[in-house]
Amino acid sequence: MSKLFETGSINGLEMSNRFVRSATWEGMAAEDGSVTPKLIGVMRELARGGVGLIISSHAYVRPDGQASSRQLGVYRDELIPGLRKMADAVHECGGRIVLQLAHGGCLALGPALGRPLAVVSDVDGLPASSGGEMTARDIGDVVAAFADAARRARSAGFDGVQIHSAHGYLLSQFLSPIYNRRRDDYGGSVRNRARVHLEVCRAVRQAVGTDYPLLIKLNCRDFADNGLTLEDSVQVGKLLADAGFDAIELSGGLAGSMRLSPSRSGINTVRKEAYFKEEARAFKKEIGIPLILVGGIRSFETAELLVEDDTADYISMSRPLIREPGLVSRWKSGDHGKSECTSDNRCFRPGFDGDGVYCVTLERERK
Repeated sequence: MSKLFETGSINGLEMSNRFVRSATWEGMAAEDGSVTPKLIGVMRELARGGVGLIISSHAYVRPDGQASSRQLGVYRDELIPGLRKMADAVHECGGRIVLQLAHGGCLALGPALGRPLAVVSDVDGLPASSGGEMTARDIGDVVAAFADAARRARSAGFDGVQIHSAHGYLLSQFLSPIYNRRRDDYGGSVRNRARVHLEVCRAVRQAVGTDYPLLIKLNCRDFADNGLTLEDSVQVGKLLADAGFDAIELSGGLAGSMRLSPSRSGINTVRKEAYFKEEARAFKKEIGIPLILVGGIRSFETAELLVEDDTADYISMSRPLIREPGLVSRWKSGDHGKSECTSDNRCFRPGFDGDGVYCVTLERERK
């Protein structure tokens, strides 16, 4: 049997295989961030499709952290019953699911919603409506919001939580010199830029305990001038592992800009697959906790090699599972044909139009 279909465990969370559904904004939540039947249906289909672990779309921990329309929310207790229905639907199909917790920072919808932005530093190009550089008290409030959100996730029955610190959202902004020009204890050195992450870890652990899986999604690099480097990211990874995070999902790039996107287009050859694999190898040399790798993995052979040669412990995919929610089951059945995803990124446009994310190319082929 392929190593991809061996069981895995992260802090007691048992998974049936080494495949992870990476967090994907679906654009299917209600306007207030609450769960909808359509969103539950997506999660149920992924669980039936054989994914070992589902990571939810980024759920905003405070109203000022909302980054997209119809984004999932986890900012108040009244959202727990809907979240519980989502978790229950996955469990009924034998799946496992963790809730990704996020804050958009200066990429949030603040101005459009009449709210000030949470800003790591006053840098050029920020809207006039920004609330100014976050104070230590502001940072403490955000840390508390992540802890409260984790408590809600556990209460709703999720199998763990993942902290979103990638792609230029708030916690990623603290790590990136592009955004972080602070001169206090949260700026400058790598340890200072990672300080808020360590505070989030402590606060979440106090809220949910040490036996609850705590994952983090991290940029290996920003792939931008003056951005987070691989060397600094590896140092951050060491700090996070020592602090008590149970696994790291490695990604890269910055959203909301013309810089290199986390979702690269045109992944049509094996050479273009797994575009963060070299960075993953650097992490594996230095960090002992499980590593989940995302980024352009399209073929069974590539996924299998990444696990066999110890580049990664788990394989994470996003767009292929939008096109084929049952991809993992197909591969397990012996049909190892490449994912049908063409990496054209058209799947996200319907989300912005209010219809939810789906594979536009597949719909056109069916017609």
